[in-house]
Amino acid sequence: MYQKTTMIKNPSGLHARPASEFIACAKKFNAKIAIGRTNEEEKVNAKSMVLLLSLGIGHGESVVICADGEDEVEAVDALVALIDSGFNE
Repeated sequence: MYQKTTMIKNPSGLHARPASEFIACAKKFNAKIAIGRTNEEEKVNAKSMVLLLSLGIGHGESVVICADGEDEVEAVDALVALIDSGFNE
């Protein structure tokens, strides 16, 4: 298991467009990937649009991304880099 914490930088949070980019990136990896707020224990499947949007993660919130599998480090690092880019918004 590998995990990292980052903060949502884009002004509109993880709404539909950035969430779809996030999921497309997550689906490139074989690892099981989850995302959730850092202050809550519940994490959801990072490859599910419905579950990701159900979190309602907004601007300035901290999230933890964790992965388990053969490419877990690459998966988490790529997703954190995507979030840190602000989804080019």
